[in-house]
Amino acid sequence: MAHHELEMPVTEAQVRALRVDDTVTLQRTLYGIRDATQIHLFDRGRTTRFDLRGHAVIHTAPNVRKVEVSAAHPAGYEPVCIGTTTSDRMERFTRPLMAQYGVRLVIGKGGLREGSARAFSELGGAYLAIVGGTAALETTWVEQIEDVDLDDLNPESLWRFRIRDFGPLRVAMDSHGGSLYGVVAHDAQARRAQVLAGLGVKTA
Repeated sequence: MAHHELEMPVTEAQVRALRVDDTVTLQRTLYGIRDATQIHLFDRGRTTRFDLRGHAVIHTAPNVRKVEVSAAHPAGYEPVCIGTTTSDRMERFTRPLMAQYGVRLVIGKGGLREGSARAFSELGGAYLAIVGGTAALETTWVEQIEDVDLDDLNPESLWRFRIRDFGPLRVAMDSHGGSLYGVVAHDAQARRAQVLAGLGVKTA
């Protein structure tokens, strides 16, 4: 297990160096994205002015406060609570995010499925997991909301955060087919079979 300090954006080689169970801390820039954002980008033909190549996205619809535009708040928003939502329902967007926009890292909780695993392997990406219930801590890693696009979808806008020491995050899916979720599923099935056998229950 290794720890990686990554200043965004990153290269494919940097992402392919990540392995399941490694930890990662991100610096500089992070993009917030959620269901509605991606539905509008990929189902309704909208585009963004942001350059996402080599960047990380986090599955979030942050709680923010509207404030006067200033040097401290260039987008006119102040972060209140920036938590992470469950990734599974956004499974179908992983490949287009990578193929069309060049995203390299996806941050969320709960994991993604086989389609995302194939996209990470073929295109060079990884999934970084956050433990649920840590929104208050995550918010301390966000220094500023630098910009926002597609803001008619607020709070599911496309957010650009300036971050510092965002992590450590755990590499839960890598570009080599590794997946913590696959290991957990395999172990759970093995334990289930062992318990059933101990009870004398036959399984097909």
